[in-house]
Amino acid sequence: QVQLVESGGGLVQAGGSLKLSCAASVRTLSRYVMGWFRQTPGKEREIVAAISRTEDRTYYADSVKGRFAISRDNAKNTVYLQMNFLKPEDTAVFYCAADLYGTIPTIGPPSKLNFESWGQGTQVTVSS
Repeated sequence: QVQLVESGGGLVQAGGSLKLSCAASVRTLSRYVMGWFRQTPGKEREIVAAISRTEDRTYYADSVKGRFAISRDNAKNTVYLQMNFLKPEDTAVFYCAADLYGTIPTIGPPSKLNFESWGQGTQVTVSS
């Protein structure tokens, strides 16, 4: 399994921006599809964005399209989530995850069940 450490969370006002980082302790990050998920109390963890191994394909949840951008730097073993125009409903714990075997489908999100490794999460709080 891959060890993943998220950072960059915090408190921000509505309309503001945050950039999350996910550092992976792995020799070759390019072997993994990477994803960002989020979870609020009492709700299931949901996918926010995912990126293919070579960045040729991305997926975004409808709720964040046009506001969030996922990227990766395989040389630095790091994945990023740039979050702009944040809304109070974006408040959640954000998790980074790695998928060694899966792909990003042409239609629809990659399955959460495909992601074998998870970080501890970073809290994002958006005030109104």
